[in-house]
Amino acid sequence: MDKRRNTGLPFMKMHGLGNDFVVVDARAHEFGMTAPLAMAIADRHRGIGFDQLAVIETGAGDAHLTFWNADGSTAGACGNATRCIARYLMDETGKDTLLLSTARGDLRAQDAGGGQTSVNMGAPQLDWQEIPLAEEMDTLELPIEGSPVATGMGNPHCTFFVADADAIPLEQFGPRYEHHPLFPERTNVQVATITGPNRIRMRVWERGAGLTLASGSSSCAVAVAAARRGLTGRTVQIALDGGTLDVEWREDGVWMTGPTMHVASGTLTAQFLESVR
Repeated sequence: MDKRRNTGLPFMKMHGLGNDFVVVDARAHEFGMTAPLAMAIADRHRGIGFDQLAVIETGAGDAHLTFWNADGSTAGACGNATRCIARYLMDETGKDTLLLSTARGDLRAQDAGGGQTSVNMGAPQLDWQEIPLAEEMDTLELPIEGSPVATGMGNPHCTFFVADADAIPLEQFGPRYEHHPLFPERTNVQVATITGPNRIRMRVWERGAGLTLASGSSSCAVAVAAARRGLTGRTVQIALDGGTLDVEWREDGVWMTGPTMHVASGTLTAQFLESVR
């Protein structure tokens, strides 16, 4: 049994534009996160509540990050959580640039000034096998009603460009496509509307989390999809339910910039940890 079950588990609560996270710093004391424990912490009535949970571990760079969804599944990438943790580590170390390893690969983060934090989420995955899709097809126009765009950002994304993103009943729309047979690993679902030159209004249903106020990897996927469709340039501002992110698709990857917030630090009690079997 992990000794932390006898002493409690320190955690931090953070958010990026309302996309909220529980973060466990396991660098000093190794802690094995499990799906049942992640699901228990995710419970907003009996636990803490989060869209994603992130574990910080020692890595080849400045740290290694592992991400869990609220349903106990793991995620290869989480852009807003990466930005939040990057800000925490920058404040801790005094560095203004970091290298963070993830299942997605090595991600670079930097202080963008004015309280803003940037992270390079890497090159988008545009081939059907990389996303992945169930069979070979044009990822720019899927054979689904609405002709969405498929993009990989370390996790799968399905982007619908619509006349009015706010008019879509995303609570019903999102689950329908999250589990579409074309996406064997399920998918994040976005509805997006071009509202001006290089400006996008976007709402998101996240795989394993549901309706969220913001999503960093989804914002990157929407920016890439819009540029590929010729709807925008490669530098865009994306308005989400929780606020605004700036996204730039550069030669070295997709950079995302926005604010972060470290809300609180606390400890999950031994009683809570022992209740999870």
